Amino acid sequence: MSEWSIAEAARVLLAAADAGTARGPLTAEWPALDVRTAYAVQDEALRLRLARGEKLIGLKLGLTSKAKQERMNVDRPVMAWLTDAMVLPAAEPLPPLIHPRAEPEIVFVLGSRLAGPGVTAATAMAAVDRVYGGIEIIDSRYQDFRFAAADTIADNASSAVFRTGPLGLAPGGLDLSLEGCLLEVDGAIVDSATGAAVLGHPGEALALAANSLAERGLALQAGWIVLTGGLTDAVPVDAGSRVAAHFTSLGSVTVAG
Repeated sequence: MSEWSIAEAARVLLAAADAGTARGPLTAEWPALDVRTAYAVQDEALRLRLARGEKLIGLKLGLTSKAKQERMNVDRPVMAWLTDAMVLPAAEPLPPLIHPRAEPEIVFVLGSRLAGPGVTAATAMAAVDRVYGGIEIIDSRYQDFRFAAADTIADNASSAVFRTGPLGLAPGGLDLSLEGCLLEVDGAIVDSATGAAVLGHPGEALALAANSLAERGLALQAGWIVLTGGLTDAVPVDAGSRVAAHFTSLGSVTVAG
């Protein structure tokens, strides 16, 4: 395609997600695609999802570790929308995906609206009603997970599906920077981390989301789910495999490929 637009990019990426087909990065064909325009593509894709009956339920953060940011040449985490179609019900296997990868996350459910600017981790945590352990399954629409920062933002930060555990705790009394997680694949522990892997504390990620949304005239809403970012590197989920995240206080979550 010789000319791209926000609407066409959103349509193409959503079609790739629906069909489970990979393509080359947008920036290879649209070199002018920048971060601001990529978020406009993301917003247009959300509009298309809502028009076909999906409901907006929250937001996810990605690239919350400094190592991942340096790898992607970005200076802040990226954000993306969550809809009800992305919730993976308990015990259901993964739907057909291109190249799914799993990462454990600390997940917030907001009890009140949270609007920037000027939100701190403390004020962000005061808006949290419940905390869950979760697993997000990411699935880039780009071949071999190769893309620039603007590509992944336009692709809704590689969102696919996510599952939260059955145990939701009030944030008071939890030390989320020390909340540990063991990542298990087919019975073997393959990685571990604590909540400090997410900007030092997941509340910092929530504050950053609120302040970043404020730059676009938006705010986090009561009842929204917020995935705060992967605690470990994402691991491939092969057909027939089983991935589990075991948290210190937040219980365990399992996803089967």
